[in-house]
Amino acid sequence: MARNKKLNILAFFIIFALILVSCSTSKQNSSNTTNQPSATQETSGSEKTNESNVAWEDQNVTAPGQLPIVKEPITLTIGIASNPSVSPWIGLANFQKFFKSYLFKRTIVNTIRISLYSLIAGFPFPIIFALALNSMVHARLKKAVQLITYMPHFISTVVLVGIIMQVFHNTIGLYGTIVKALTGQKPPDLFAKANSFLHLYVWSGVWKSFGWGSILYLAVLTNVNPELLEAAEIDGANRFQRVIHIDFPVLVPTIIIQFILRMGDLMSVGFEKVFLMQNDLNLRVSEIISTYVYKQSIGGGSAADYGYATAIGLFNSVINFVLIILVNKAAKKFGETSLW
Repeated sequence: MARNKKLNILAFFIIFALILVSCSTSKQNSSNTTNQPSATQETSGSEKTNESNVAWEDQNVTAPGQLPIVKEPITLTIGIASNPSVSPWIGLANFQKFFKSYLFKRTIVNTIRISLYSLIAGFPFPIIFALALNSMVHARLKKAVQLITYMPHFISTVVLVGIIMQVFHNTIGLYGTIVKALTGQKPPDLFAKANSFLHLYVWSGVWKSFGWGSILYLAVLTNVNPELLEAAEIDGANRFQRVIHIDFPVLVPTIIIQFILRMGDLMSVGFEKVFLMQNDLNLRVSEIISTYVYKQSIGGGSAADYGYATAIGLFNSVINFVLIILVNKAAKKFGETSLW
């Protein structure tokens, strides 16, 4: 029965294919018949075309729908050096210009300072939070905490900076209201102090990302063998000891991989948030490579130097590439976990 059903389906598809082929053949024959002109029409059409071409050639103008008639030889140039309309090759001049600039040291130091501060403050938080969340017994409380801590990740950078400016405003913000209520005096403006920029930038980033960053570690912790936890509990290990001796060793390979990847982005501090929080009063600590590249290219207006900005961006990428290779090599030398 099943065999007959398969044969019927195969026969149906064969008949359908033959019908399609016959329809397409008939349409092609009808189109050829209608499009075939008579001999007199072809002769008259060719004569008209020749007359129009002669008329256009006499006027030294190209007829519509035809390629231009060039009576002089064309000289073809291939490559940058043989084309005078292209700017000459300047070699490493843009790199030398950046290295000699007074902003070279400032942008490099500021970028490394912000990146290292963010790494030291923000990298352990998702790990600690994941270990604490994994050890929670109450399922509903655990889900509620996860939902609350995941939400800041979906706040856009523009909205986040707006929240920071409203909360830490020295007059109408929560910060200004609390300090004035406790001391009776108006607090200083944090956005006017260069030293406050670094702390506001880093800790607002930690608040936004630590919940979302813990998802990866929570997924790894699901691979922990429950029998090990039960055996440790029977042997008298408390909750903290089970976390230290069972849960944390499972996370170590993932922690190393994440650390290598973070070191590869050491020189790539986010542009948008820094640029939105930047002002003339904190510029000496907030001018980083990405904002400097923007100001030298798109933000430069008529004075934009795209070649110079491209050289700075390339220099930044090369440093990140070298860092990720060195850190990966060190991780491979002192342990078994590495990217390659």
